[in-house]
Amino acid sequence: MFEYINFYKVHLFFIFMTEDCIFCKIAQGKIPEELIYESDNFIAFPDANPNVKGHTLIIPRKHYVNMMDMPATLGRELMDAIKSVADIKLKQGAEGFNIIQNNFPAAGQVVMHAHIHLLPRKKGDGFKSI
Repeated sequence: MFEYINFYKVHLFFIFMTEDCIFCKIAQGKIPEELIYESDNFIAFPDANPNVKGHTLIIPRKHYVNMMDMPATLGRELMDAIKSVADIKLKQGAEGFNIIQNNFPAAGQVVMHAHIHLLPRKKGDGFKSI
């Protein structure tokens, strides 16, 4: 029980820690970024540290720590955002793409604002997938 309560307190801390969130600042336009896609609730922009050419992040405009915090009602719009960004990348020459989403630090989440990585792929690009 203690572990759950401790986790919950840490989790709440991250939910409300939006003042210094880099992705919140991008979503609010406080940090300029080239937007590849935007809708009412999501934006997409190039990853600052791309794993492959065209690596793109899709984030909700509102702060959610990870997928566990996002309401299910955003699911359809998120899928539309992913498909729209993927379509853009395919039209730019990608032959396929990976979608990656890390939840919590143990799974590799570094920025505590929910985000999807879309990695455009080409045969023989050298990027290892699971």
